[in-house]
Amino acid sequence: MSEINVTPMVDVMLVLLVIFILAAPLLNHAIRLDLPEAQSDALPQDAKLISLSFDVEGRLFWDTELIDSEILKQRLLLSAKQKPQPEILIRADKSTRFERIAEVMAAAQEQGLKQIGFATDTKINGKATKNSVDHSALAPKK
Repeated sequence: MSEINVTPMVDVMLVLLVIFILAAPLLNHAIRLDLPEAQSDALPQDAKLISLSFDVEGRLFWDTELIDSEILKQRLLLSAKQKPQPEILIRADKSTRFERIAEVMAAAQEQGLKQIGFATDTKINGKATKNSVDHSALAPKK
């Protein structure tokens, strides 16, 4: 037989393709949020950043880890002792109650963290872009 049988190779490639198709959605650990729209400058990439996210149900996430109010206060206290102090970026779904956001902001200010900003969807030519996040400029509270 002078020809190479490629059927087993094609079978293996199809099995690998199916595995990657099934595994790809599991690799996404992001929290799905519907951010409000606004125009602002992007946050510098070299800044230390604490990302606090609120989902539709009002649950609080430190980066992607679900936390409660007590753990939040402990982590904010530890973060406030760092030099330079990190900046806090709040990412909240449009439907999140402001009361919940205000509690977190107050907890951060109690610990001495003063640079707090909000993430929004960016607008390009007056139209909001989906799935792009523009970090609002973080200004110290006076």
